[in-house]
Amino acid sequence: MKNYNFLAVILLGITIASCGDKNKAENSIFTINDSAFPAHFLPNQAVSIGILNPKSKEIDSIAYFVNDKRVGAVNGIAPIKFELKDQKLGYQYLKATAYFGSDSSDATKRIELVSNVEPKLLKYKIINTFPHDTNSFNEGLEFYKDTLYESTGQNGTSYIRKYDYKTGKIFKQVDLDKQYFGEGITIVDGKLYQLTWQEKKGFIYDAKTLKLKKTFKYDKDIEGWGMTNDGKFIYRSDGTEKIWKMDPTTQKLVDYINVYSGTSKIKAINELELINGKFYVNVWQKDAIAVVNPFSGAVEGILDMSGLRKFLNVKPEDVLNGIAYNPKTKTIFVTGKNWNKMFEITVSE
Repeated sequence: MKNYNFLAVILLGITIASCGDKNKAENSIFTINDSAFPAHFLPNQAVSIGILNPKSKEIDSIAYFVNDKRVGAVNGIAPIKFELKDQKLGYQYLKATAYFGSDSSDATKRIELVSNVEPKLLKYKIINTFPHDTNSFNEGLEFYKDTLYESTGQNGTSYIRKYDYKTGKIFKQVDLDKQYFGEGITIVDGKLYQLTWQEKKGFIYDAKTLKLKKTFKYDKDIEGWGMTNDGKFIYRSDGTEKIWKMDPTTQKLVDYINVYSGTSKIKAINELELINGKFYVNVWQKDAIAVVNPFSGAVEGILDMSGLRKFLNVKPEDVLNGIAYNPKTKTIFVTGKNWNKMFEITVSE
């Protein structure tokens, strides 16, 4: 394993992903020929998709598919080569449909596409330190018109509030019903969107007044964790390695990426913030932030934030969680669950 991936394992607490699926295909007529497959594929590689024909059937033609998309066809039994450079990281599902006589049969295979990017170890500098409410079990942090918004979790004590981060003065606070465990927030077009953890329900407020305008149900069976946006789409984490893309108008999930550092998935992605075209993601229970390419899902940088603890009066279970970018100051604000301080930082290589 490369040194950079070892660094990611230490800071992000990730586990090494399993090798490509070596199970037999789902039928006994044909199988995908995986004899030359590596344990993992890289984006600069191609996969040769062909089949084994142990019963020596006289095959007329074969249609090839990757992730249910037809990518080629041949007469006879020749393989095809498929370039992986435009595929998202994670599992790719191969299928070959062989036609013989008046019949056909499928052979299937799963391979794993991992990252070939070497993450850089980034540095941070503390610019300012501000007080943070120790009763705030932080789940989301975001700036909007130079005002800081925060959402908190825990059933019975979850709320969203807007306040002056310099003085701690609360401008407005809305408490959630005790049945809800509040999660991430983000603001698009003057509307504040908030997730709940396991209740599969979201809320939409007027960002200025925090008046509830609408509720919505999740359209997929996932949990609600962190949120951010690019001005057009909302991005959500669900506690796995996935970052989902959501249409704020319909609240429907339309796409996702899988986050990888080398051959390893980054699971338990929690709070996230889109900063200068990159996702800054906090990994749950880790004092580290990963900088992620929003198109490929590859981790490009790692921030070791464990040094902040020497300035805090918190328990070990009070973990880092809360990332907000202030476009006015071009600085990043970070805090944690029940932390007594919030830090304004800059980041460099």
